[in-house]
Amino acid sequence: MIHETDFLVIGSGVAGLNFALKAARAGRVTIITKKRVEKSNTALAQGGVAAVLSKDDSFDLHVRDTLEAGAGLCRKDVVEMVVQKAPDMIHNLVEKGARFNMKKGSDRLLALGQEGGHSRKRIVHAHDLTGKEIEDVLVEHARKDPRITILENHTAVNLICRSTSIGSEQYVTRSEKDCCGAYVLNNGTGLVETFHAGVTLISTGGAGKVYLYTSNPDIASGDGIAMAYRAGASVANLEFVQFHPTCLFHPDAKNFLISEAVRGEGAILKDARGNEFMAEYSPDRELACRDVVARAIDNEMKKRGDDSVFLDISHKDPAFIKKRFPNIYATCLKFGIDMTKDPIPVVPAAHYMCGGIVTDKWGATDIKRLYAAGESAFTGLHGANRLASNSLMEALVFSDLAGTRAVEEFGALDYKSETRPLPWDDVGTTDSDEAIVVTHNWDEIRRMMWNYVGIVRTDKRLARALRRIRNIQEEIHEYYWDFRVTSDLAELRNLATVAELVIRSALARKESRGLHYNLGYPEKDDENRLKDTVLKREI
Repeated sequence: MIHETDFLVIGSGVAGLNFALKAARAGRVTIITKKRVEKSNTALAQGGVAAVLSKDDSFDLHVRDTLEAGAGLCRKDVVEMVVQKAPDMIHNLVEKGARFNMKKGSDRLLALGQEGGHSRKRIVHAHDLTGKEIEDVLVEHARKDPRITILENHTAVNLICRSTSIGSEQYVTRSEKDCCGAYVLNNGTGLVETFHAGVTLISTGGAGKVYLYTSNPDIASGDGIAMAYRAGASVANLEFVQFHPTCLFHPDAKNFLISEAVRGEGAILKDARGNEFMAEYSPDRELACRDVVARAIDNEMKKRGDDSVFLDISHKDPAFIKKRFPNIYATCLKFGIDMTKDPIPVVPAAHYMCGGIVTDKWGATDIKRLYAAGESAFTGLHGANRLASNSLMEALVFSDLAGTRAVEEFGALDYKSETRPLPWDDVGTTDSDEAIVVTHNWDEIRRMMWNYVGIVRTDKRLARALRRIRNIQEEIHEYYWDFRVTSDLAELRNLATVAELVIRSALARKESRGLHYNLGYPEKDDENRLKDTVLKREI
């Protein structure tokens, strides 16, 4: 089956939805998403959105904080652009109906929180469910728009690209690629369908599931990054994986994050004996940047052989805790932890990819008609470490800019006259009767990445990981072409690709900077390494 659409959006988080609403002004938009549209990384974002909205704050301060967190690798012009556009993004969300927390006694002034790395209070939030509030508002608007079609339970398998020549027939000056859609697995029918599109946006989120412990949902398998890389797009800085310091540690809890905002409101980290330890690692203590806090927790656990550390906010007023963190309070209580009285057991977990598909300031990749926004994109905003609550803002700003540029590009296209893509070919394949191959490799990749490519790395561990991932990829490649594609197989293939890219990027960076820490090179090397790690597959 071949579907025709003007704009194809792969992913249904804040970036995909925001882009879709803008693109719909110019044509038909199809959003495909692996699960239900609301199941995204956006919906799990607890802390908030960073924006300069108070008199004692300034764009310069927000820029400075972002640059400091990024450890020398942020693109300053991008940082300045995003910071300056941030307040308008917040106002637009409020106009769409987003209900953020307001200052006590005011129905006009937004309440602002503070998080690690920020020198001022500038975190707009909706209690501890900020991402869900934004997601719900955007989903509501998208569902009401007759030009937007949302297809749930559809998994993108591969981008469809064609080579195009620029120049005369006799004297071709250069060759480029156009993206003209994607092959998409309909999880309901099990058939791979062809989507022919004028412009395609990748907004598939990150790849936290490449690690054993993560705050990300099960859908975060790096699909967009892997598909774009296979198609020939550049990717960059994938060695910079942000490990959130505080994920709930409980045998029955799955991927539940204890927001940065809890530390922002005064929570203290303690070891299993009740001793505070962050003063030994940073003068900012609990409000240090995430890489510092995550390494501190990792070191304390390894030093003492403990399974976790503890985050204690029980010294604050119980009524305040329940009102400020209703979802965290209720979830902890479900696991027998009353955070108004008890410290919360926490461990670091893979949380955010600072690298991704390389884009320009308009969200355009180096493949024509292909854009990327959100966590799957590398824009230059985050550098070597993302400042807390800058992620949702980046997704909003760049999806808005990408929407503007994509509409302009679409206006100059005549994609309907181009040859339609060939349908998916699964001739000679059969249904798999060895699903254990998928589950075994999935588990092995995640454990290997956690043990060898985690918070603290060495060249020896990285080299071992690269050898193993290449062996696994050979098995996956053979399996992929012998059997019909399933959602699990597509995700495994993407997970293995992203794992390889993270390992290769980490091996290339012979220093410690931001989120990348190598015991063999414990210091920054500005003379040789003050540059991005760019990988591109030659087609």
